[in-house]
Amino acid sequence: MIIPPIFGAIQSIRDGLEKRYIASYLALTVVGMGSWCFHMTLKYEMQLLDELPMIYSCCIFVYCMFECFKIKNSVNYHLLFTLVLFSLIVTIVYLKVKEPVFHQVMYGMLVFTLVLRSIYIVTWVYPWLRGLGYTSLGLFLLGFLLWNIDNIFCDSLRNFRKKVPPIIGVTTQFHAWWHILTGLGSYLHILFSLYTRTLFLRYRPKVKFLLGIWPVILLERLRKH
Repeated sequence: MIIPPIFGAIQSIRDGLEKRYIASYLALTVVGMGSWCFHMTLKYEMQLLDELPMIYSCCIFVYCMFECFKIKNSVNYHLLFTLVLFSLIVTIVYLKVKEPVFHQVMYGMLVFTLVLRSIYIVTWVYPWLRGLGYTSLGLFLLGFLLWNIDNIFCDSLRNFRKKVPPIIGVTTQFHAWWHILTGLGSYLHILFSLYTRTLFLRYRPKVKFLLGIWPVILLERLRKH
């Protein structure tokens, strides 16, 4: 959630892509750094640094997804204003009520919006992107499922880890899997959004795997005849 998005942002700058995709990569990095700081300190201020950027980054993702089929470098001021206002309201309310469920519901609304938009794109516009779109969504939902299992059965999982070898017990750290899977799912979502956008702008995007492991998008401009 920290280093790969930084490289993604650098690559986006080199490719001359729109600033919103650079912001998407950097926003994911900020979420990763906030989460890192929170889990190292368990302080309330660091918790805010973890949770509020989740809202902000998701708003950037929503903007990117709904502007995929517009002319290059266009700005939708109405959508931009709505998302900024939404972020401000969530921030102010969350600082006042300090209720995690409120944050989860607001974040869930944004994710649900992204899901609907992604399904629309892979169903009606670019069906061949189903693999990338559904993989990003599936990893995120799997992480969400494991996170909830960890919350509900925390005591049982702790007792189980006491009875088994550490190498087995570590695999039941479902909160850790939540971070890994949602981080990867978010990263793949940016790739999906970027792939959709660059196809519309008449590039030839291709998903490549660095060292055969890590996915990135390489772009080739279509020649005009």
